Amino acid sequence: MRRSAIEIGRFDHVLPYIDKGIGVSQLDGLVYSPLAQRSLDEPYTVYGLVAEKMERAEDGLWLRFYLNPKARFADNTPITAEDVRYSYDLLMTQGSMRYRTQFDDVKGVTVESPRVVRFDFKNNENRTLPLDIATLPVFPEHWWKSRDFANGGGYEAPLGSGPYRVAKVDSGNSITFARNPDWWGKDLPVSRGLYNFDHFSVEYFGDIDVARQVLRGGAYDYNREFSATGYSIGYDSPALNDGRLQKAHLAQSAPQPAQGYVFNLDRPVFQDRRVRQALAMLWDFEWSNRQMMRNLYIRQQSFFSNTALAARSLPDTEELKILEPLRGQIPDEVFTQVFEAPKTDGSGVIRDKQLQALALLEQAGWKPEGDKLVNAQGEPLSFTFLITQGSIERLLLPYKRNLAQIGISLNIRRIDSAQYVNRLMARDYDMIVTGYPVTTSPGMELYNYFGSAAANDPGSNNYMVLKNPAVDSLVNGLVKATSQPEMLRYAHALDRVLQWNYYWIANYYPPGTSTVWWNRFGIPKVPASNDEAIESWWEVSSSALTDEQMAAELIRRGKPGGRH
Repeated sequence: MRRSAIEIGRFDHVLPYIDKGIGVSQLDGLVYSPLAQRSLDEPYTVYGLVAEKMERAEDGLWLRFYLNPKARFADNTPITAEDVRYSYDLLMTQGSMRYRTQFDDVKGVTVESPRVVRFDFKNNENRTLPLDIATLPVFPEHWWKSRDFANGGGYEAPLGSGPYRVAKVDSGNSITFARNPDWWGKDLPVSRGLYNFDHFSVEYFGDIDVARQVLRGGAYDYNREFSATGYSIGYDSPALNDGRLQKAHLAQSAPQPAQGYVFNLDRPVFQDRRVRQALAMLWDFEWSNRQMMRNLYIRQQSFFSNTALAARSLPDTEELKILEPLRGQIPDEVFTQVFEAPKTDGSGVIRDKQLQALALLEQAGWKPEGDKLVNAQGEPLSFTFLITQGSIERLLLPYKRNLAQIGISLNIRRIDSAQYVNRLMARDYDMIVTGYPVTTSPGMELYNYFGSAAANDPGSNNYMVLKNPAVDSLVNGLVKATSQPEMLRYAHALDRVLQWNYYWIANYYPPGTSTVWWNRFGIPKVPASNDEAIESWWEVSSSALTDEQMAAELIRRGKPGGRH
C-alpha cells in the first residue's frame, strides 16, 4: 500500500509527538504501540495492547497497568514499567504542549514492579484522563536516552514496538514501513484482521494538486481528500469511469472535523461580534456547493457535526441551569434561538445578505466612503486570508467578490507550507481555514482548541486566539462531567456559545471520509463505521482492476469485499 500523507509539505523529522515542524503521523500505532487501543465505535472503551490488564481505583484516584509479558520492542528487548514511566516523562518534558494539557491532572507515576506501573491523579474530576493515559505510546528508554527526542530524532529509523518497522526514509519526501513478521502482538484479539500489507509507504507533497496528479498517474494507491473541490472534480478520468480508480465517502457515521474560516481574535478588526457576523453572512455556501462541489457537501451547523454533542434544539431546563450564570457574558440568542448558519438561495445573488451585513457594520462603526468601508479613524475594512493551497483560493474568490461589492477588501495570500506552519505558531495571520478533530468522548483537547491559557501557546490549536472566561467555564464543566447526560448538556452549551459568537465562518463536511484509491484492494464486508481503517484492507491484485474484474477476483478467492 502506497498512500499520500495527510500533512502538506515535507516532513522535518520522523516523530509525530512534538510541536516542531512536521512529523510522520503514521508512526503512532504502526511503529509505537500504546498501552491500550481506543475503539472508535465505543467512545469510552479501550482494549489492552502493551498492557494486558488495567485496574482503576474505586475513588478514581489511580490507574494501574499490568504489562503483557510478551510485549517487546523490535530489538526483542522486553517492554518494562520503567519504559512506561520514561515515556510519560519524555512527553511531558520534551513532547508537544498538548500532552502537558492532556495529562495536567496526573500527580505522579510509580513503577511497582518490572511489569506493573501506577498513575496517580490529582483529583477524580477528569472523566477522560484514564482513556488518555491508556493510549500513551511506549518508547524504549535504552534507545531514546542517547538520541534527540525534543527535535524529532531526525530521519533515523526509530526503534519501536508496533506491527511495523521503519524500513526506509527518503529525507522529508517519503517513508516506508515493513511489517514485522515476529511482532509480539499479532495474535491478540485487538490486532486480528489488521496490518495486512507487507510494506506500507507514505508520500509527502508540497502541493495537493500535484499529489492528485501523481495519484491519477498511478504512482501511489490511496488518498484521503480534504478538499471539497478536489474530491468533486480532481480525479475525473477514464479510470474513474470504469472502476479502476475508486472514489467514495467511507465511514459515514464518523464525527466530522469542525472546519471553518477562522478569525484571529487578536486582530482589532475582528473583536466586534457584529463585524464577524456580517462577514459570515457574505460567504455563499449554497452557491459554492452547487457550482464547485456538485452539491455533495453538508453545511457545518455545529462544532460537533454528526454527533449527539451538536446543539440541535433550544436548551432544556437542565442546560439552562448551566447557561443562566453566564447571562450577560454570552450572546442573548443562546437562550432563545437555535443557531443556523446564514443561508442563501444558491443563485449567487445575495443582495439581501449584503444589506443585512451593511446594517451590522454600520452599528459597529463602519461607514461607506467612496468604494470602501472605513472606521472612525478613516481606516479601511481590510484583512488577509493566509493559505497554502490553490484549491482554497478557488473557493475564496467568490467570497472576495461579495465582500468587495460592499467595500470590504479581502487579500488572499498563498505561502509555502513551512512558512505557513511558522506563522500559525506565531499567530501571524488575520484569517485561515482550519479544522478541529472531534470525538464522541471529548476531553482535555478542548482546552487546547478553545481555552484561554492555550491562546498564545505556539503549540496549541487555539487558532482563534480565543480568550473567553465563559468558554473556559463550559469546557471545564464538560471535562469534569460525571455522567453522559451532564457531558452532553455542557457540550450543547459550549456549541451554542461558540456558534453565536461567530468566531469562525462555518464551512461544510462530506457525508463520510472522502477517499480515493486504485481498485486493487479488498475491503471488509462490514467496514468500520467511524474510520476508513485501511489497516483492515488487503491486497487483491498488483494492478488496478475494473469493477467487474474485482468482483470476479474476490469471488474466486472466496472473500467478497464490502464494496464489491
